[in-house]
Amino acid sequence: MTLLRNIGIALLVILVVAAIAIALLLRGSKAELTVDEVSGTDPTLVEPDNEWFPTIRVAEPVGWAKGEVPPAAKGLEVARFAEGLDHPRVLYRLPNGDVLVTLTNSPPRDVGGIQGLVMKYLMGQAGAGVPSPNKLVLLRDSNDDGRADVQKTLREADLDSPSGIAYRDGKLYIANHNALLEFDYELGSDKVIGSPRKLMDLPGGGNHWMRNIILSPDGERIYVAVGSSSNIGENGMEAEEGRAAIWEYDLTDDSKRIYATGLRNPNGLAWNPMSGELWTTVNERDMLGGDLVPDYLTNVPIGANYGWPWVYYKNEFDRRVDAPMPNFLSEYARYPEFALGPHVAALGLVFSSEGNRMGERYGRGAFIARHGSWNRKPPSGYDVVFVRFDERGNPLGKPVPVLGSFLNGDGETRGRPTWVEWAPDGGLLVSDDTAGIIWHVIDPKADPAPAIKRNQGKSLDPQVELKGDPREAFTDEFAREFNPMGN
Repeated sequence: MTLLRNIGIALLVILVVAAIAIALLLRGSKAELTVDEVSGTDPTLVEPDNEWFPTIRVAEPVGWAKGEVPPAAKGLEVARFAEGLDHPRVLYRLPNGDVLVTLTNSPPRDVGGIQGLVMKYLMGQAGAGVPSPNKLVLLRDSNDDGRADVQKTLREADLDSPSGIAYRDGKLYIANHNALLEFDYELGSDKVIGSPRKLMDLPGGGNHWMRNIILSPDGERIYVAVGSSSNIGENGMEAEEGRAAIWEYDLTDDSKRIYATGLRNPNGLAWNPMSGELWTTVNERDMLGGDLVPDYLTNVPIGANYGWPWVYYKNEFDRRVDAPMPNFLSEYARYPEFALGPHVAALGLVFSSEGNRMGERYGRGAFIARHGSWNRKPPSGYDVVFVRFDERGNPLGKPVPVLGSFLNGDGETRGRPTWVEWAPDGGLLVSDDTAGIIWHVIDPKADPAPAIKRNQGKSLDPQVELKGDPREAFTDEFAREFNPMGN
């Protein structure tokens, strides 16, 4: 009886402590600045407000009523391209116009104790606590009416929290949370058959599990975005080996290396058609207050480092980090090109392209899905925005609304925009993972956009000049000191 009583008391203590922790989390601090003030090329960066517990403001997803659509900017029309999907995330259009989507969620989390209980509760409230469906689904608009009339599961086997998708010359590439796979696939087929070839292992699990990928324009290399496993390396930098980075895999010789690092949680990857550069969206760190740190959109040159976990926005040092900082990082860290606002959870990214039908206002720039905050009061994100670019390939101004807030004003959200991709008819596709919908956005009066002219001169001025061959400078000096998996 004494043993049972002690177990009961221990469980009660755990539940009480968890309840107190959740109450503290839900209280939190309120942001003082607007999202726009912490956006753009020169965001306002306030003094950090170190939080013992992160501010929590979870918007419970409640879905969309029949016939209901997200609010859109003037001139744009929104419809349902596909629905009834189980947690759709990454979208990818094949050369024949078919659209692929990964139905996915986090792998099982192994965080125990009070932290584990709190995280499980919060993820459940946000609609992210369901098991991963682990499916690759084909969506086909066979009659060109802007809606997918064909919906087929292409593959389930070998998929483990899959995210990124890429295709070229009969090869389909899928990134699981822990591996990059290559499949044989014939365009138009209703199945992906055969065993995959594993190209490389990836650091699996952790808090940031999505692994987006993109092929180089010549099809010879694949770039893989891998987020950190923690907020600021609090579990030790050994746990971050190979993470907070973009990897490069060379298909011509099966070699791999870290291409860029210091990126806490990179997600969207896209080639800037104006400059030819690789760009990414990045989710920055938490627990410095509601106005810090803004997520961002930036270019990623070879060997770039954006400072995580020691530095953010080049000159701002995070004093909470215990691990010794590499002695060259204060000079080497780069300033992100465009802030997207604090805690907006910027994910999917696609640039304006030839043939799109979004209208002249969106003729040159980038579309970004802001998945939405869970740790800011008032909440931020839950929308789709456009970032304008000049002719040289540099971002301008502030984010421009494309789809307005998915929040309903009652502390709930109808859905969460996750990824963006071009539809065969030139419309913009937006995945909504908690609602299970793919939205189709278009300006019905717009003609197909002309090709975007490539800038033949310089685009962004280099912030740090590397000596000699930048690839050698990075892999030899930087990777050895900062990340042993970069060799």
